[in-house]
Amino acid sequence: MSTALRIAHGAFGRVALLDMDRSLVRHAHPHCHVLLKVEGADTQFLVGDRVYPLTDTSAVLVDGWKPHAYVHDPARPRTLILALYIEPQWLKEFRPGWAASGAPGFFDQPSGEVSPRIRQLTMRLATEMMAHPGCVRAHEQTLSDLMIAVIERFTPWRSFPNSIRGMNAMTCDWRIRRATDAMRAQEDVGANVDQYAKRAGVSRAQFFRLFESSLGVSPKIYLNVVRMERALDAVIHQDTSVADLSERFGFPEPAHFTRFFRDHAGVSPREFRNVSRLAS
Repeated sequence: MSTALRIAHGAFGRVALLDMDRSLVRHAHPHCHVLLKVEGADTQFLVGDRVYPLTDTSAVLVDGWKPHAYVHDPARPRTLILALYIEPQWLKEFRPGWAASGAPGFFDQPSGEVSPRIRQLTMRLATEMMAHPGCVRAHEQTLSDLMIAVIERFTPWRSFPNSIRGMNAMTCDWRIRRATDAMRAQEDVGANVDQYAKRAGVSRAQFFRLFESSLGVSPKIYLNVVRMERALDAVIHQDTSVADLSERFGFPEPAHFTRFFRDHAGVSPREFRNVSRLAS
């Protein structure tokens, strides 16, 4: 079973040090998502429709809202992974154009060779998190250095606009915008994709086409992202029981909620809560 060794959270987003031995379902994040190997077996991630290696010398880089999955080979030993989920608004403090980190096309490629500096900072951050889990301010400084090194190496950052006025948002059909607003507002936590398609006044097939052309991700994955981000926030910041969270997020049984959470985060909500509070 995969284990969360450390989780830090703040204005920067989340950083998780995960000891992984099980696959994760196809999912997405609204963050700039960087995966770096710390130690253990080489492994791989599916990003879009291609598999990319995660090794001592190669990172996996995932744009915001890009579907991806962790593909664990059960014949291989465990892998210790430093997973970064970085808020675009935090990166904007470094350069305005880095707010584009939450949009498609931020990274040149989903994989790239890490520099010696990136490797050094990866190991430093992992070591600091293990040795001093409560020193989030120090972690954030190391994380700042690491993300600057990652962006300078793996993105065309010099071509990003100096003003956010130069960043064009993806065109979104008004029916899809209304559907995503309803998903985020949790107007009906039990609603499924078919119900959202019906409310939009289009067929299921047309709803899927419009959704993916507007946002680059399927409505099912988008809905799961919204639920998962709300669940993560509740698990970190509230003392609500798993049973109550299960009901709040529209799951018929606590076991279903726990399985959903584990399939997306790698660990159970209870473990995620306990480990994340080490950094409080």
